Amino acid sequence: MNTKNSNILYWTFTILFAGFMIWSSIPGIKPETKSIQFLHDFLGYPIYFIQFISVAKLAGAVVILIPGLYKIKEWAYAGLFFDLAGAIYSVIAASGKLEPGTLFILLPLALGILSYIFWNRKRNS
Repeated sequence: MNTKNSNILYWTFTILFAGFMIWSSIPGIKPETKSIQFLHDFLGYPIYFIQFISVAKLAGAVVILIPGLYKIKEWAYAGLFFDLAGAIYSVIAASGKLEPGTLFILLPLALGILSYIFWNRKRNS
């Protein structure tokens, strides 16, 4: 695959991934009723943790959009991956089963993995 196509794929996956992470972080920054019902009442997270993880997710999404920042970008990708993996695990642990709606989270997880793969290709080329 040539560098131009690789670069296009990198930015496509990265923008979609960062967009999802930003979109999903906004309701938790100042937790709304639906966020509290799901994250606090159903999953059992303390409200202060909801705010913390939302701000961290927003910061990570912004970092992966900024060119350069190689070390911090590695940490941002790792943090966003653990956020999504933790979300999947939390829902399974709280409900005792894998809900079909939980499978939706595999899409941003795949986007994040593809973004990371193409970022490494771009960085190493």
